[in-house]
Amino acid sequence: VATKAFGMGVDISDIDRVTSPKRASGSKSEEIQMDINRAILEQFYFSVSAAFMDGLGTAESQYEKIAMTVPSSTKENVYPWLGTLPSMQKWAGDRIIRNLKAHKYSIENEKFEMTIAVKRDDIEDDQVGIYGPMFRDMGAQAGLHPNQLVFGALKKGHELACYDGQYFFDADHPVNGKSVSNSITASSGAVAPWFLMCTTRPVKPIIFQKRREYDLKRKDAPTDDNVFMRDEYLYGVDARVNVGFGLWQCAIRSTKPLTNESYAEARAAMMAFTNDNGDPLGLVPNLLVVPPTHDGAARKVVVSSLTTGGATNEWAGTAELLVSPWL
Repeated sequence: VATKAFGMGVDISDIDRVTSPKRASGSKSEEIQMDINRAILEQFYFSVSAAFMDGLGTAESQYEKIAMTVPSSTKENVYPWLGTLPSMQKWAGDRIIRNLKAHKYSIENEKFEMTIAVKRDDIEDDQVGIYGPMFRDMGAQAGLHPNQLVFGALKKGHELACYDGQYFFDADHPVNGKSVSNSITASSGAVAPWFLMCTTRPVKPIIFQKRREYDLKRKDAPTDDNVFMRDEYLYGVDARVNVGFGLWQCAIRSTKPLTNESYAEARAAMMAFTNDNGDPLGLVPNLLVVPPTHDGAARKVVVSSLTTGGATNEWAGTAELLVSPWL
């Protein structure tokens, strides 16, 4: 099925056949120069736009499993509501008013871009077909960019602060006058970190903030400096987005070798989290996130129905496995 570009009715395959003058009969080797007018550039743009959108649609969105997308309408978003909400209680007499803690956690949007140049000679010589795969890949890279940001933040969560001023993964988050840890560190034999998460709540461990969508733009007017000075047309994608952290209680980081025992330890730690009143948060881990180096070990823990010795694996199916190449 042909993909259309922005409702203009241009098939992706048009990238390989931008309109050009036909060669005269009997002169196959004769080089015919294309007259690059505005119509030719418009057709080229809509064709590469279709290729870009096609690539954008093929990107795997792993980030949506661990991050909530928050729209932004200003330079930065402030999240004063981040923190532990009070639990329900029996209503007897007047309501008990519990003021939420004042947190000033904010995420400022940042700009990202990727730009490529198309030589005027290539369009003039009817060589535009070589750019189809490039624009498809540009779209794919734009679609994968949120994964890079979200998992990059997760990977550095032990170095970056969250709403309570502590590192997102830390041993001393303040809860009801006590220090609570969501970071399990191996005393020896540490491995690349793996993560156990609860992603069933509306507030997820990571926040992906979006101010402006990934959008393809162009500079191909005859009066543009790049056309006049370098004889090339510019096409680029840009966006205004950023990432930050949601609730640290919804994620555990461990550097212990991934085994049934270390998995059980992380699972028990999360399920024991409480709010400032001492009430259980009721978090049940449902997602095990690992780098490719832990793929085999993770499958033994949450996928395989039997242990190495042939006994029943009690942890099989207790969490979905997500193997991320961005970790």
